[in-house]
Amino acid sequence: MNSKKSNIFKLLGPGLLFAGASIGVSHLVQSTRAGADFGFGLIWALFLVHLFKYPFFQYGPRYASATGESLLDGYLKLGKGVLIIYFFLNLILMFTLQAAVTIVTAGLAINLFGLTDDPVTWSIIVTLVGLLILLRGEYKILDNSMKFIIIILTITTVSAVLVTIFNVDKSFSFTQILPQETLEISFLIAFMGWMPAPIEISIWHSLWTIEKKKDHKEFDTKKSILDFNIGYVGTILLGFCFISLGALVMFDSGENFSPNAGQFAQQLISLYTKNIGTSMYLVIGIAAFTTMFSTTLTTLDGSPRTMTRTVQLLWNSKSKKMYWFWIIFLSLGTIIILKYFMSEMGLLVKIATILSFLTAPFYAIINFILISGRHTPKEWRPSLGMKILSYLGIIFLVGFNVWYLMNL
Repeated sequence: MNSKKSNIFKLLGPGLLFAGASIGVSHLVQSTRAGADFGFGLIWALFLVHLFKYPFFQYGPRYASATGESLLDGYLKLGKGVLIIYFFLNLILMFTLQAAVTIVTAGLAINLFGLTDDPVTWSIIVTLVGLLILLRGEYKILDNSMKFIIIILTITTVSAVLVTIFNVDKSFSFTQILPQETLEISFLIAFMGWMPAPIEISIWHSLWTIEKKKDHKEFDTKKSILDFNIGYVGTILLGFCFISLGALVMFDSGENFSPNAGQFAQQLISLYTKNIGTSMYLVIGIAAFTTMFSTTLTTLDGSPRTMTRTVQLLWNSKSKKMYWFWIIFLSLGTIIILKYFMSEMGLLVKIATILSFLTAPFYAIINFILISGRHTPKEWRPSLGMKILSYLGIIFLVGFNVWYLMNL
């Protein structure tokens, strides 16, 4: 029995990397803020966006394990133009995404480790540590470390919620809210844009699945979908946990979040400990920092990995150093943004999250076309139920896009 459990644990990987990439700004920052500003009023958005994005994320590992190639290879089969659109969209957004997750990680590091209160310095340290981990072992180290990071994250976060429930003496309502004001609508769209993640992360997942299959030949399509489902359920659980913490601890507290990364992290942790006791400071701090470092690490790997493969496909490049080029290029670009545009980070993050939601229908549609067409083996094309859910998901994403644009 223990041997069987050990084998299952070894086969887990890409799904946990997906969870690690997802559970970051969308959970720690956006979900907590949703709870702080709306109480439990946006729970509907959390569950609906997970439900309607589900098939398009799942099609990443499904296609990769069924065909032995990434979604990017499939996009090329749909037409070179599709891959070119992806290349430019990713080039535009990847620096802001990396800067956003890195600066929040840096803010938490300031509060946990001290040394310096300069977020740019900590951002450089976090980026260099991530670079060393990835360049020394690339996928294997990322795969092995993420299992323990997600376990620590889940235990500490769930523990924090349980302690909060038993220690916070306040009433709360589960009445659901549909934002009406322009700023509130923008927050909702930004919240759903990165909840649990941008749909293009399905591309990263397809590449991670291929890497996993290199070392574990038995990692077939059924196992890859199970692995994904475990990670996906984890993102839902932790999303609800962070909304709950925000609602139970911060809602109606009269506190406003600071745009400064270090002060934001301090506010976040102190608001928790003020209500549930200073003894939980370390638990909350570890949960928050682990959340963000896992995201920083996986995004630092994901974008360079996809850009490497995209360049290989578009220009038939065979360079073995391409991954190194993109990861260093992304790291330098991130540090430059944080050095010279720190005061605009709030605006940049808002733009990035909204753009992620506006581009979501594009990725949803091409993923659905690819998995449903002749390029996917018949036995792994979507069932009738998945097709219906896909159509509903596309309608949901397009509908909210139109609603948002009409309310600008």
